[in-house]
Amino acid sequence: MPLRFSALPAADVAGVRAGGLDANGQLAERCISDGEGNPCRHCLRDIPAGAPMLVLAWRPFPSVQPYAETGPIFLCADCARHPDGPDLPPNIASRPQFLIRGYGADDRIAYGTGRIVATAALAETCDALLADDRVAYVHLRSASNGCYQARVDRA
Repeated sequence: MPLRFSALPAADVAGVRAGGLDANGQLAERCISDGEGNPCRHCLRDIPAGAPMLVLAWRPFPSVQPYAETGPIFLCADCARHPDGPDLPPNIASRPQFLIRGYGADDRIAYGTGRIVATAALAETCDALLADDRVAYVHLRSASNGCYQARVDRA
């Protein structure tokens, strides 16, 4: 089945950039990228060394509940949103592996769906998870730190 990889919603990113509060009720920290592993969750590219960026707490769920994890993410201080689509975005294609996890329509983890997957098998594995009736969408997360990267849905 066709997949759709999605970046953070443009309206949410615009709010944070304009001084809106993050998931912890704090202003995003503004700093300069060192170019070492700073993937932007909006343009889905790595933030280059010397570029201004934001660090903030993000909760990629519509409401607070026990499974609604919150964690740190990076954003370019200014960039265009990566278009949703079936192709692996640049900062995902360049990483060796990811933690993936399926979530139900209730935004709770579908047990048994979490696993570390090599990037070469990412699309195939997400496709298999989305074929499970319990799974409404998949999160891609950093394999080493567990940070949210992007969302995957059926196209």
